[in-house]
Amino acid sequence: MPTYHERMAEQKRTAIVDAATGLFLESGYDKTSLARIADAAGVSKATLFKQFPTKAELFDAIVTEYWRTEEGALTPEPGDPVTGLTALGNRYVALLTRPGMADLFRIVIAEAPRFPELGQTQFKLGKLPFFDAVRDYLRAEALAGTLNVEDPVQAATQFLGMISNFAFWPRMLLVNWAPTEKALASSVDEAVRTLLARHAVTAPAVTGAAGATRA
Repeated sequence: MPTYHERMAEQKRTAIVDAATGLFLESGYDKTSLARIADAAGVSKATLFKQFPTKAELFDAIVTEYWRTEEGALTPEPGDPVTGLTALGNRYVALLTRPGMADLFRIVIAEAPRFPELGQTQFKLGKLPFFDAVRDYLRAEALAGTLNVEDPVQAATQFLGMISNFAFWPRMLLVNWAPTEKALASSVDEAVRTLLARHAVTAPAVTGAAGATRA
């Protein structure tokens, strides 16, 4: 169990990350000072500087936090691509629909022309680790003989793109975009079926979001 001081330090860290995200979105990355973030988070400047000596390190922490998957989450074992791809797809939806994720992307898009390192951070610490997990899983299924994937990078790109084009990107322009859980599950189901139609060695049945089994 964490000690009292460890719990307090974690609470302050969370408050700093939340305050920084809100201020970056409201005023921009460049115009938001660490001192202002400390004030909004209700912590001293010394406390903030101890945890985040620079604004870049704070942004790194924000990206890492938003893309963090549940503790103990592992890439599925190869052998059952329907189950494995569905698990990865649902995990991707959970990340993309996490509260604040759209705000994080808006910050990066708005500031990237002047601060390209923000986009690099979002890619390297955020999206890339998850993308690599999907790519490696597809490679493992190919080695297991369940999928015929000549280009795992392209296959992973297409798979995740099908999901994000419904679950996430409309949210960037349509502030009230809020598909139901059933619709999100269906988007994963369709992405799995499409990938299997292209790459499966055999044609396994896929249980859709509504529970119906389809070949």
